[in-house]
Amino acid sequence: MRVQSSATTAKPIAVTAPPETRGLGTAQAALGVVAFSLTFPSTAWGLESFGPWSLVALREVLAAVVAGGCLLAAGARPPARRHLAGLAVVAVGVVLGFPMLTTLALQTSTTAHAAVVVGLLPLTTAVFSALRTGARPSRRFWLAAVAGAAAVIGFTVAQSGGALSAADGYLFGALLVCAAGYTEGGRLARVMPGWQVIGWALVLCLPLAVPAGALALAHEPVHLSFHGVAGLVWVAIGSTFLGLLVWYRGMAAIGIPRASQLQLAQPLLTLVWSALLLGEHFTVAAPLTAVAVLVCIAVTQRS
Repeated sequence: MRVQSSATTAKPIAVTAPPETRGLGTAQAALGVVAFSLTFPSTAWGLESFGPWSLVALREVLAAVVAGGCLLAAGARPPARRHLAGLAVVAVGVVLGFPMLTTLALQTSTTAHAAVVVGLLPLTTAVFSALRTGARPSRRFWLAAVAGAAAVIGFTVAQSGGALSAADGYLFGALLVCAAGYTEGGRLARVMPGWQVIGWALVLCLPLAVPAGALALAHEPVHLSFHGVAGLVWVAIGSTFLGLLVWYRGMAAIGIPRASQLQLAQPLLTLVWSALLLGEHFTVAAPLTAVAVLVCIAVTQRS
């Protein structure tokens, strides 16, 4: 009698995270969004004391020292060679590219304008995720994501008078490199702890950041102030390390496309922080955009 192999008869089983895991993952991703929403106001504060190149280099060095200390204290093993390419994408996109491009943009752009442009990041990340990981969100998911992005674009164009600037070029470039870094980091967070993903990415950049920081400090003036130092500390530890730590853990639990849609709320949170911390004023378009974006978030989370 012939026995048919179970390998040919077994049906693939879909692995779905339990509700409690999805709830925790959503909460972690949301905490990451809150941390990221403070990045632009904190960067504006940091630019009061440091030049753009100095601020980015010092931000990376400080974050890498904290991350390296945590990796050492935890006895974390160095990443496998097969993960180095992915960590390099995270480093170039999230640790170096996004901070540098957005800092350059904030020299001539308001934090509010930058926030709404970067509001396109969820849609950009979802596209990168589909291309890189083979994820196939539903049609309703994509329609809601595009609607949210359209609301953000409409808000941006209305606020800028229909004209795009060099700062917008920096911001659109930041979208691309950050989406690539988020996608690769979310993928790696499924096979290694999320905090180690960003930790090793930061450590990989340290040999470049130290000489870059020394060179920048030698050519850019420094005027220390409470705002400047507080802004540097937050973007280094709050946004770059702690924010990305919980963000990657959240993405690993609920998936890259769904987690990325939570970032539709980020520009609206940044508007609030900009008003409270920087005294910026906004038109009635801000709350209208908020309602549209929150509706899109609700739809994507249910898709």
